[in-house]
Amino acid sequence: MMKETNESKYIQQHLANERTYLAWIRTSIAILGIGFLTTSLHYTSPQENEFQGQITFLISGVSIVIGLFLIIGATINYYRARRHINTQTFTSANAVIIFMSIVAMVILIFVSMYLLLLN
Repeated sequence: MMKETNESKYIQQHLANERTYLAWIRTSIAILGIGFLTTSLHYTSPQENEFQGQITFLISGVSIVIGLFLIIGATINYYRARRHINTQTFTSANAVIIFMSIVAMVILIFVSMYLLLLN
C-alpha cells in the first residue's frame, strides 16, 4: 500500500495548477504563432511598404520575446502555486493578469495596424 504524501491531500488543487500551467504554455505558443504568422504574411504580401516591414519585425520580435518570457513566467508561477498549495498560503496572481491583459492589447493594436496597412 502506498503512503499518503502531503501533496495527495490537495490533489484537485495540484491538478488545477497543472491545467493552468498547460493553458499558459498554449497561450505562449499562440503568441509565438502570431509572430511567425505576421512574418509569413509580410513575405507573401505583394505590396511592400517600409513602415509595414518595420511593424512586421516589431510584432515578430515582441511576440517571440513575450512568448519566451511567458513560458519562463508560467513555470515560475507553477512552482510558486505548488508551494503555496502545500503550505496553504495561496494568494492569487493579480500582477500576471494585468500584465497579460496589457500584452494582449499591445499585440492586438500592432496586428490591427499591420492589417490596416495591407489594404
